[in-house]
Order: sequence, then structure tokens, then C-alpha cells
Amino acid sequence: MERLFNIKYLRYIAYLILQLLVLLLFDSSSLSAQTPDKFFSDSASVEECIKYAMDNQPLVKQLRLDEAIANQTIKISLSDWFPQINFTSGYQYFIKRPVSFFPNSSNPAGPEVQVTTAQKYSSDFQFSASQNIFTNDLLFAGRSARYYRQQVGQTTNKGLIQLVVDINKAFYDILLSEQMLNIINEDIERLSVSLKNADALYTNGTTDKIDYNRAIIALNNARTQKIAVINSIKTKKSLLKQLMGYPDTKPIQLKYNFNEMKKDILIDTTQGIIYNDRIEYQLLKTNIKLQKLSLNYYKDSFLPSLSGYANYNIIYQNNSNSELFNQSFPNSNIGLTLSFPIFAGAKKIENIKRSRLSYERLTLDTINLKNEMNTGYIQALSEYKSNLAAYNITEQNINIARDVYNTVMFQYNQGIKLYLDVIISETDLLTAELNNLSSLISLMYSKLDVQQALGKIPVDY
Repeated sequence: MERLFNIKYLRYIAYLILQLLVLLLFDSSSLSAQTPDKFFSDSASVEECIKYAMDNQPLVKQLRLDEAIANQTIKISLSDWFPQINFTSGYQYFIKRPVSFFPNSSNPAGPEVQVTTAQKYSSDFQFSASQNIFTNDLLFAGRSARYYRQQVGQTTNKGLIQLVVDINKAFYDILLSEQMLNIINEDIERLSVSLKNADALYTNGTTDKIDYNRAIIALNNARTQKIAVINSIKTKKSLLKQLMGYPDTKPIQLKYNFNEMKKDILIDTTQGIIYNDRIEYQLLKTNIKLQKLSLNYYKDSFLPSLSGYANYNIIYQNNSNSELFNQSFPNSNIGLTLSFPIFAGAKKIENIKRSRLSYERLTLDTINLKNEMNTGYIQALSEYKSNLAAYNITEQNINIARDVYNTVMFQYNQGIKLYLDVIISETDLLTAELNNLSSLISLMYSKLDVQQALGKIPVDY
């Protein structure tokens, strides 16, 4: 009885431990599932958005899977270097046994002797092994494995680089709209003050109703513009979430520092392009090497193939099924097989010619690609310099437009200027602020384009 109690007690303790482990696993999985929400509960920088995309974007996962598939394909091709070992077994019953004819030794001139050559029951166990010593296919697989791995890795990096650029641009696009919204809100505050002043002046009889109506129109236009910007922010955030692989139903706030961004706008415009830094050029060089190996593969197709083999067979025969396995008749052999292609039409020669033409074409692509990269870099650098100059000018315009607006507003309150002058100066200030913001974002875009043209986009997050 005491032993039974101890067993029940141990089972109860084990049950409690199991429940505790289940709870711990559940809590850990819940925490991991809530990580994205917690990660973006406050705000996320562009680096954090990219890091999230590297872990959750389906495109990134597909690229990683493509790498894994390519590596498995290479392993499959190389596995033929290993020996191939097989085992087969069979069982056979002759309903009517075969007959062979042999010369009559006692009477050579007489009819041949009919002899039954098989037992009614037979069974066999066969072990066979083969080893490729040299084949053109395996030679090609061994030579090209490294370059195929390079190719798929470079293809992955190319996709990641474009994803990083797209996320950066989507992030900056949202910043542009959010800052535009802040500027428009400031403009609405100024227009609201102007409307109150216009209303007061109209009530006092200082001005007519025209200024008051103009103030209402300007304020309504600003509010309409605000609604359009708010809707555009929603659309742009949806695009950013798509690029990140982030759930569209969950909110996301962006973290940024415009002062730090302004400090980070300058780059060295004297550096030249290095072709090997561009992933496109690296990928093309890898493809050329693979095409060269393909040409050599067709050239080597005239070489013989050599393989070795070994067989061991155990054969059982008997006219009685119950005594079938009483006696065995084993045999074994080893050997080499040499296969030498003599003539297979003109197919191999034509394959060589086609492969050589493809190789020459790829080598010419290097010239085209270099020209494209040079043109792309010059264009990106030119746009960067233009945007930098425009940004510096808009910085000056903001200060001038703000001074003009303050002066005109003061003169309007003194009755010196018309309200139309206030609206014009207000519009100039708003335009200067929006142009400055737009030029800053365009400058960040062109900086990304220059970095991409130089092959300086990092993907390690």
C-alpha cells in the first residue's frame, strides 16, 4: 500500500513539473509573438525597420530559401562521387522449368540431348557496389559548386540591397509627409490668428468683409491640404509595412531626428566608382566564370567515363520449397567499366559553338554594364549636387520669407498693408518651408542613389 502511495505521489510531482514546463514554454512563445508589437510600441528608426524586415519580410525568407535550395542542389550533384551500394532479393517458382539442348556425346551424329536446366524453386540475394572514378558530369559539378554558391549568395545580396534602399526611401517619404503636416498645422495656427484679427478689424469697421472672407478661404484651403496629407501618410505607412513584412493592421510610429539627418547629408563627391564594389558586376563576373566552365564541360564531353563495380550474389535452388535454403551457390565479381564516346552526331560540336558564343556575349556585357554604372553614378552624383544646392537655397529662403511675413503682418496690424499682402507673404513662407523639406528628402534620396551607385549600401543588420 505504501509503495502504491509513493508511485502516485511521484506521478503527481511529475505532472506538476510537466504543467510548469508547458506554462514556461507558453509564456516564452507569447513573449516572442509579442516582440514586434513591443518593438514598435513607441517608435522605430529606419535601422530598426530594416532589421525587422530582415527577420520578417517574406522576400528575405524566399531569398534565404533559394540559397538553401541551391546548396541542396549542389550537394545532390556532388553526391554521385560517393559509392552507390544496392541490395536486391528475389524468389522464383517455375511452373514449367526451362529446357536446354546439348550435343550427344555418345552419338555425335544423333539428336541433341534435352536437359532441364533449372530447379523448380530458386531465390537470390544480390549485393552490388559501384564507384564513379571519372565522369565529365561530376568533374563539372565539382568545378562549378563554388561559383553556384557565389551566384546565389550574390543574388540574395542584390535583393537585400534593393530592399534596404526601398525601405529608406519609404521611410523618408513618410517623414516628408509628417513634416509637411507639422508645417501645415503651424500654417493653420497662423491663419487662425489672422482670421481672428481680420474679424476684429471688420467688426471695428477698420476693414471691409473682403479681408475676412479671404482669411476664411485661406484657412479652409489649409485644412483641406491637411486632410490630404493625413490620408497620404496612411498610404505611405502601408507601403512601408509591406516592405518590412509588418502586419498592416498594427500601428507603427517612426523615430527620427531631423537635426541629425541634416548633419548626415554630406558625402564625398570626389570618390570614383569601383566596379567590383557593385553587386551587379560581381554577379556578372560569376556568371562569366560559370559560362566558361560550361564551355569546358562541352569540350570535355569527348573524354571517357571510368567507374568500378563489385557484386556478390547468393543463389538458392532446389526442387523442394521446404529445402530451398539448405544449400547456397554464391558467386562474386569485381571490375572496371570504361565508356568512350566515339560518335554522337554533331550535337557535341554544336553545343561547344553555342557555349562559346554565349561566353563571348557575356564578356561583352561587362562593357555595357560598366558604361551603365558610370552613367548611373554620374546621374546620381549630379542629382545629389543639384539637390544639395537647392537645399542650401531653400534654407535661406525660409529665413527671408519668415522676416517678410513678420514685417507684413506688423504693417497690416498698423493699417499700412492690405490683407492680400498678408496672404501672399503667408503663402511664400509656407512654400519656402515645404520646398526646404522637399529638397531635404530629395537630397536624402539622391544620397542613397549615390551610395547604391558606389556599391556602399550595407545589408548586415
